[in-house]
Amino acid sequence: MTTPPAATEATDRQEPSEHRIRVNGVELTYFEWDSAHRDEEPSILLVHATGFHARVWDQVIRLLGPRHIISVDQRGHGRSEKVAISHWGAMGQDLVELATELGIKGAIGVGHSMGGHALIEAATSCPAAFERLLLIDPVVAAPDHYHTDGWSIDLAGGEVHPTAKRKNEFESAQAMIDRFKDRPPFSRFDPAALADYCTYGLLPNAAGDGYQLACPPVIEASIYMTSRSNPGVYDSVRALAAPVMIMRAKRPPPDRDVMDFSSSPTWPGLADEFQNGREVYFPDHSHFLPMEDPQLVATYILAYAP
Repeated sequence: MTTPPAATEATDRQEPSEHRIRVNGVELTYFEWDSAHRDEEPSILLVHATGFHARVWDQVIRLLGPRHIISVDQRGHGRSEKVAISHWGAMGQDLVELATELGIKGAIGVGHSMGGHALIEAATSCPAAFERLLLIDPVVAAPDHYHTDGWSIDLAGGEVHPTAKRKNEFESAQAMIDRFKDRPPFSRFDPAALADYCTYGLLPNAAGDGYQLACPPVIEASIYMTSRSNPGVYDSVRALAAPVMIMRAKRPPPDRDVMDFSSSPTWPGLADEFQNGREVYFPDHSHFLPMEDPQLVATYILAYAP
């Protein structure tokens, strides 16, 4: 794909409406922009990465113009119900039921990282809901990397995943911004996107003063610990008839550490496994493309949307 035209000029959109819905045995929160435009153009469904939340897309959404957009807090994240992840297939089924309950038809699914993995599953199970997918560095490993041993899922015993040790409490969103702004990978984020990540990534601390992460570290750890739990994703990849575009970050070194997201975790052969897949390569970007360059991501969303 050639470089598309620039995204629209940023606009100060109205705050989205916030909704809660129970699907697949869990309560999810989702945010909706411009519902009045729902029948004018294909809706856009945005699905975030591990440890993030629905509002991390705000700087991208400001560049998409007036159209119907839904962004969901995946289970365990944001304002959705706090449940640990034992199998990555659950997030895809959440999206299937969400799309069904909301009557989503012919949408553009945009998923980052784990969100891309979930959208592959959802679009295959519910093909009428999604006209096409834009997957931003989706976490889909090589087929032979599944069924491998990982950390113990029981954080009370065995090895504790390093993510479970994250700092969980902050005095304020500004304190979180100040802590992260000079630290990789957050130092690469667009400043407004970092502010959104911190502002909407905290919830009041139920046990005392200040705030806690909206995705508790133990839940985030459970996602990483089960990241090889869904070999069936390749059945979905190969069955998916809808067009799929992958935006890939810079290629990793041969000895990439599994927790190093300065480069892409996506299997290089993934695009060729889809019936109608293609890939665009961004060697100057890390895995956190949507937060590093909202303009670039919005540009590709608009070019890919009919």
